[in-house]
Amino acid sequence: MDNVEVRQIAVLLADGFEEIEAVTVIDVLRRADMEVVMVGVGNEMGVLGAHGIPIGVDCLIDDVEPGAFCLVVLPGGMPGSKNLAENERVHTLVRSVWDGGGHVAAICAAPIALHAAGMLEGRRVTAYPSVESQLTGAVYTGARLEVDERIVTSKGPGTAMEFALALVRIMGKGETEKQLREAMLIGA
Repeated sequence: MDNVEVRQIAVLLADGFEEIEAVTVIDVLRRADMEVVMVGVGNEMGVLGAHGIPIGVDCLIDDVEPGAFCLVVLPGGMPGSKNLAENERVHTLVRSVWDGGGHVAAICAAPIALHAAGMLEGRRVTAYPSVESQLTGAVYTGARLEVDERIVTSKGPGTAMEFALALVRIMGKGETEKQLREAMLIGA
């Protein structure tokens, strides 16, 4: 995977997103010197997390060019995941990044948005256990992390660091992943 062309990475934030999952992914990817764009799904330049933590975004989903992204990440949380799943612009963006050879990633309940976009048929996925029944057509494993071709899924807040580090590795920065694990005392 060391030949992955790293362009920008979009992290989609809709009202009700899971703060741990979003901030962990953004932080770890930026520590890996990747260009992360926080994209608001809605009409406001600020998004409110599921636990009342507001986050400012870099731009709105209507303003992004899908070809700029090599990876799009969907944090979970409720109702954030539902808001992502119900947004046609989200579906268009994840399909466009996929069709362009990029990766798509979702954690916790957010795989329901990938399902709504028609991307999970026959794919091995994991997610927060309460949404398993909504992932019809996918092969739900219940693992902490699943990688099926260019689709990456993870189980929930407790797997956010593992998920973020896997994204660093998948984006062709395996040595950086090792350095981050050491610097952040993961597994120490």
